[in-house]
Amino acid sequence: MEKSIIIIIIVSVVAIIIFLIYYFNPKTIILRRLKKLRFSKIGSLQNHHYSKVEGSALNVNQPLIAPLSQRECVFYQIVIEKKVNNGKNSHWKTIVDEEKIQDFFVEQTGERLLIFPKQNPKNYYAYLVSDKKANSGTFNDPTPDFQSLLDNYGIESTGLFGFNKQLRYRESIIEVGERITVAGYVKWIELEQPVSDYNYSRVATLVAKDKNKILITDATEALKPKHDR
Repeated sequence: MEKSIIIIIIVSVVAIIIFLIYYFNPKTIILRRLKKLRFSKIGSLQNHHYSKVEGSALNVNQPLIAPLSQRECVFYQIVIEKKVNNGKNSHWKTIVDEEKIQDFFVEQTGERLLIFPKQNPKNYYAYLVSDKKANSGTFNDPTPDFQSLLDNYGIESTGLFGFNKQLRYRESIIEVGERITVAGYVKWIELEQPVSDYNYSRVATLVAKDKNKILITDATEALKPKHDR
């Protein structure tokens, strides 16, 4: 009887942990918040309304270049991890965790919405899909591109006796022209200086307000179904 109770408690605790990990996962948080909002057209956005918009990401200035894939983008996240062995146990240790984002447009049927993300203090929540990976190991040499990237970050790819270290890399980006979903408080502003390829003097922007930050994702689950676009 006591064994059954212990098993039930253990199973319950594990189930709660799994649920909490899922519930507070960045992707889940963003999709849950976005699901509560209706899609809006840029031209009909109203000041001080928390709104959701889907469209194509466009750079305002010179775009960022993703470190490994060399794709033009407005936002990238990269992680490089190293396998660390401690006797019988091993784990992946993060040695690079880098995120870069710039001001960008979201274009929708010729109209544009301007996003002003800030990293310090951070005024946005983001979930990007990882779509570029690389790895190396004892019998797996890093590709020339991966080796070049490791060199740029000052990471040695070989260890004792010249064996390859176990390293892995993942890259997530919002590519120029990629369809994304964003949400935030709307603020129409007058442009002090003209923006290239934009012929209007006013533009809608998304801003954070109080605890409600800008939401940014390229997850397909957050996009409109194709037949509704």
